[in-house]
Amino acid sequence: MEKSIEMRLSNKTSFSQTVNNSLTMAYRGLLKVRHTPEQLLDVTAQPILFTLMFTYLFGGAIAGNVHNYLPVIIPGILAQSIITGSVAIGVQLREDMDKGVFDRFKSLPIARIAPLAGALLADTIRYAIVTILTFAMGYLMGYRPGAGIAGVMEVGVLVIAFAWCTSWIFAFAGVVGRTAASVQGISMMVVFPLTFLSNAFVSVNTLPSVLKWFATFNPVSHLITAIRELVNKDVIGQDFWLTILGAGVILSIFAPLTIRAYIRKV
Repeated sequence: MEKSIEMRLSNKTSFSQTVNNSLTMAYRGLLKVRHTPEQLLDVTAQPILFTLMFTYLFGGAIAGNVHNYLPVIIPGILAQSIITGSVAIGVQLREDMDKGVFDRFKSLPIARIAPLAGALLADTIRYAIVTILTFAMGYLMGYRPGAGIAGVMEVGVLVIAFAWCTSWIFAFAGVVGRTAASVQGISMMVVFPLTFLSNAFVSVNTLPSVLKWFATFNPVSHLITAIRELVNKDVIGQDFWLTILGAGVILSIFAPLTIRAYIRKV
């Protein structure tokens, strides 16, 4: 009986109501951050710490000095931080499900997909924060993008869109995972090889043959190269389109999987 009522409520929800419900749930996610701002530690502290550490650790050895290394490291730190930040969506979804929050949503006359869609929409704020802080730190350290503010804004749109598509992977892990801790552990096992075995910090030509092959075809390497070309040279090259293609493939695979698993769960 409860299931049939739920289905009727879902069927009566129009597209505009679904959008409104999703925006309301996104606002709920922002309210959670306001009450527990420590949720943003990973996207506020990490870009600052990583930029400072990796720039001063590797700048002299790789590029001769910090100033020459900034155009290389800032795009790498941005890509690494924004992908790492997208892991949080899966952990938060799993925590809400474990606490019974989504069970309460079942009794409300809202679109069933709204809690999931709202969480994904709210997470775009995290990606915007990462982008702003990374470029702000780079500017304070002397980095001046060759493409100017327009290039920075274009890169911001690119990385936020890529991170949003990537977040569906971790949202899927959050829906099917058993605990928040397991979701985080599995997600980080995926993120670390993708971000560190890339061209974020060093040229792929310096790597052993097997690692060089992985780093060359790593989608994160394409994203970083696209960022560097766009923000430093104002060029949209092949890696830009490969990044768009990769994001589209991820979205087309994991969005249906996540939605199907989520509907079964709730």
